[in-house]
Amino acid sequence: MLHLRMITPPDLTETVVSLVRGTVGTTHLVVFTGAARDPAGDVVLCDVAREAADELLVELRRVRLDELGSIAVDDIDLSLSRRADRAEEEAPGEAADAVIWEQLTEATHEESTLSITYLAFLSIATMIAACGVVLDNAVLIVGAMAVGPEFGPLAGVCAALVRRAPRLAGRCLTALLVGFAVAMLATTAFSLVMDALGQFRPEMLDTPRPNTSFIWQPDSFSFVVALLAGVAGVLSLTSAKSGALVGVAISVTTVPAAANAAVALGYGEYAQMWGSVEQLLLNLAGIMVSGTLTLLAQKLLWRTQQNRMVREPGAPRAAGKG
Repeated sequence: MLHLRMITPPDLTETVVSLVRGTVGTTHLVVFTGAARDPAGDVVLCDVAREAADELLVELRRVRLDELGSIAVDDIDLSLSRRADRAEEEAPGEAADAVIWEQLTEATHEESTLSITYLAFLSIATMIAACGVVLDNAVLIVGAMAVGPEFGPLAGVCAALVRRAPRLAGRCLTALLVGFAVAMLATTAFSLVMDALGQFRPEMLDTPRPNTSFIWQPDSFSFVVALLAGVAGVLSLTSAKSGALVGVAISVTTVPAAANAAVALGYGEYAQMWGSVEQLLLNLAGIMVSGTLTLLAQKLLWRTQQNRMVREPGAPRAAGKG
């Protein structure tokens, strides 16, 4: 279940209440007349099943509540209510399959902002990965992949393509390109400093590295893994199972590839550098392709499921799960 808190202008309150009441899967409707001060108006609260939330949010935006008032959405971790149970049963589909597009867009917007924090995390992750590739240490590689924040903008590109939002796509692509460029330049400087301190040596890149040589020797499996990771990552975002993102992060070699390219550039090992860049691009492309296709499939399947339920004999606007 999700909890909605809305601030509505007085002349819009009845419309909002009607929309809430008319949406299958809502309950616990509360109206506080004149309670809001900034902006002034009424406060409307309700709980809604996750699988019915996107429909309600679309309708609320259609009446411009997001412009004239406000809409806030929170996850409900625990709800002990028979009415809530009934609302979830009446809502179409299953909660795990529902995509709340406004929530997805907002999440990817926040994670794809080109901020100092984003650049710092990506640069630090790439530096950790540089230590891992030079020392042929798989533990450092895994740690670096878990730290990297690049999946946010990647998911943002996927969402932007499906929702046809060019501004969001441009913002996410800028975050990716500028982020990796800054991280690789910083890591090149870091590797030269480490070389001056005697911690890195050119021959470290030439010696056999069985644990990390795959990073600059891409093959078909690199693209296959990226495709699978893109599917898993998007599903984890749309189903609110964020724990799966850790597994996605450590299954693709975007950050280690950028790190190996940066170190190889510093030592003039251009063959390794281009191989690493190819690995990086393969991973980025694979995630974006499969992530976009996954969102398109979810959108199509959800629409098909809702239409089938509505066509069932005796079904209301949205049929229950039974």
